[in-house]
Amino acid sequence: MQLGARLRALRHRAGLSREEAGHPIRASDSKISRMELGRVGFKERDIADLLTLYGVHDQAEREALLAFAKEANAPSWWHPYGDVTDTWLQTYLDFEEAAELIRTYEVQFIPGLLQTEAYARAVISIGYGESAPEEVDKRAQLRMERKKRLSQPNPPKVWVVLDEAVLHRPIGGRAALREQITSLLELTDNPFISIQVMPFASGGHAASGGAFSILRFPYQELSDVVYVEHLTGGLYMDKREDVDRYSAAISRLFIEAAELTRTPAILHRILKDLDH
Repeated sequence: MQLGARLRALRHRAGLSREEAGHPIRASDSKISRMELGRVGFKERDIADLLTLYGVHDQAEREALLAFAKEANAPSWWHPYGDVTDTWLQTYLDFEEAAELIRTYEVQFIPGLLQTEAYARAVISIGYGESAPEEVDKRAQLRMERKKRLSQPNPPKVWVVLDEAVLHRPIGGRAALREQITSLLELTDNPFISIQVMPFASGGHAASGGAFSILRFPYQELSDVVYVEHLTGGLYMDKREDVDRYSAAISRLFIEAAELTRTPAILHRILKDLDH
């Protein structure tokens, strides 16, 4: 995506259409479009030809972009789990890895990035109940691998709004839920993670239509991406009008939800209720 966005910016600077850019590398304008969206692999020879066409003659810049192409073609970190990840999920994992800010509203489950292993296994078992135990194990392991980025240098900023119902739904049983809420309570001390709760008492609110995430990337050329997951896949939106509507909705959620400073007290109250 990053390399594709850079190629798109260079093409625009050169004043060329996708069709004009595709001719020297014997590619259709649709292939140039897929390259610029990061949805197809890169051939170094094609990149070199495009850079020449776009007037990029500085050797250092060319080498940097060609090195970027090699990196883009390298297997993603999730590659060992490719047998248990659908294409739509693989796309999301790449987006998540590249994001600097992830804003999420959830109505059903704790978001995957914040799940404990026991809770994750319970969620996975609901969605893949007929899968072999070893497949459930591998999916849970993948989810735990995703969490590791939160403890690495330069983690993404994660801002979550949870419908209060999520915190009362005993996914995996009361013990698993208690462990999960305790984990959330610990995460409230993490400066890169913000958790708000939308209380039952709030009634209707800006995102009553359902869960979604908005991912932002540290590159000017890339627009935010809205991700909406459904039963059999995921929907990605990056058109300005779509992103603007979802951004406005989550901004209102941040205002309508209980303040960040109230989250620990809310979690403590729910833990107390679980003990009775």
